[in-house]
Amino acid sequence: MSAVTATLSLLGVVLLAVGGVYGAARAVRLSADPVTALPFGSGLEPVEHAVSRFHVRWYTVTMLFLAFDMEMVFMYPWTLVISAVGPGAVIEMFLFLALLLAGVAYAWREGALRWT
Repeated sequence: MSAVTATLSLLGVVLLAVGGVYGAARAVRLSADPVTALPFGSGLEPVEHAVSRFHVRWYTVTMLFLAFDMEMVFMYPWTLVISAVGPGAVIEMFLFLALLLAGVAYAWREGALRWT
């Protein structure tokens, strides 16, 4: 089978799959009319606009969460390759953790962890 035939066959299968998903969605939908009601939030009426502003404190909490999240993203694979890479991997990870700790210390000093 040539590359052109294989590509066209794959394109045909993809188009059939997409058409099948759209057809299944059309078959199981409740109505064809667009939704004109308010957004659903556990059955309650919204009390504020969806794009209302958050308090500035939440942005620092978000940055702290991302710092710890990135720590875990890099530490899990690191635990798998540490024995193969050797002591250099340990030094690099502790430098990375020191950088994250400096960010947490800065946030602590600025009062990002105070809730009053």
